[in-house]
Amino acid sequence: MKYAVLTFGCKVNQYESSAINSAMIAAGHEPCAEDESPDIIIVNSCTVTENSDKKACHAIRAAKKRNSGVITVLAGCYPQAFPEEAGKCGADIIAGNANKMKIPELIAGYMGNGKVSAEMVLPREYEDVPFSYSADKTRAFIKIEDGCDRFCSYCAIPYARGRVRSRELGSIGREACICAENGHKEIVLVGINLTCYGTDTGLDLADAVEAASAPDGIERVRLSSLEPEMLDDRLISRLAACKKLCPHFHLSLQSGCDATLRRMNRHYDTAEYLGIIGRLRENFPDCAITTDIMVGFAGETDDEFAESLAFAEKAGFARIHVFTYSVRKGTAAAKRNDFVPEATKAERYVKMSAVAEKVHASFLRSQIGKCAEILVQKRTSPDYAEGLTPNYTPVRIYGSDAHRHDIIRIRITGAGDGYCTGEAL
Repeated sequence: MKYAVLTFGCKVNQYESSAINSAMIAAGHEPCAEDESPDIIIVNSCTVTENSDKKACHAIRAAKKRNSGVITVLAGCYPQAFPEEAGKCGADIIAGNANKMKIPELIAGYMGNGKVSAEMVLPREYEDVPFSYSADKTRAFIKIEDGCDRFCSYCAIPYARGRVRSRELGSIGREACICAENGHKEIVLVGINLTCYGTDTGLDLADAVEAASAPDGIERVRLSSLEPEMLDDRLISRLAACKKLCPHFHLSLQSGCDATLRRMNRHYDTAEYLGIIGRLRENFPDCAITTDIMVGFAGETDDEFAESLAFAEKAGFARIHVFTYSVRKGTAAAKRNDFVPEATKAERYVKMSAVAEKVHASFLRSQIGKCAEILVQKRTSPDYAEGLTPNYTPVRIYGSDAHRHDIIRIRITGAGDGYCTGEAL
């Protein structure tokens, strides 16, 4: 039977959708695009916001509207965290995060017996999933961790993913070898709370970086989003000794105001955050620090927002992802009664976004004149190719016939709107 997988949310979900593809192919099904009349639609959902849930439900209902006979599967974080609500979306098969790899089996059960709903249990151990090579991706993603123990007051993810579980080093190394054999030169390590890797096994994130770096052919290892408070001096020193590690750190800030951070149940304050990024800059010269900042969290006053805005300007970020707070039922913050009006949130979003544009443009200008190794991701036109430096600066390279997967040395010559320009050396 033909099937399509629709993926919402984070890089972990993208990785797991690739594994679902592998499991479906192994069971004899044929992948196709959503618009190619699949017999089966699998929606791998996200539940970070209420809007994420709505997108998943809409995808199920739209598939049924296009073809009443299609078999629909709703999988992932949404049904795991909110099984009752997710059950009303009209999917034929419901599968949480513990049952993603059983989807082919659940489909077979449905075809024999009708509607299926898998038991919503949270896994207690890390689950290795089938490796799925994608020729479409220049950089390979390897999932090394699942779960989160932090329980930020606005976040439902611990209820959808369970507690921290770390992947075995040998398994990471084996997948890195497969990536190298398939021509990948850069690996991106992903997880739900990546900095907590190894807290359940006596290891730490540097061990995982070393395992991913070991195979010949892997030239760069990159980290996805990190929680800052786990980056102590010992771990930073160990990471600095990993010569293939890219000097780019996406450290989720959420707010530049200490009072707001406390209400969010974040596990650091702004002084500690500044200390962490200072030590990263000492150990990784010319590193880029990127972040997420939320505006309009419950109880955020005008003064608190002003503090957050000022912090965003002074911290020296390379890039800021700005988003507005939305109430997530089932979380501690949802019980508050001091929500910020939508109009105020919208105003703050505009102001913080203006700062984000300013700091990003400043960072790009700061890269002019520097030389770097760039991984070519695509050849956009006959005139130039596009790629990323180790510190995640996007560059358009002129004067080179380099193609995808090549790593070439370049000099950055200018800064445009959201990217730098460069020439091959």
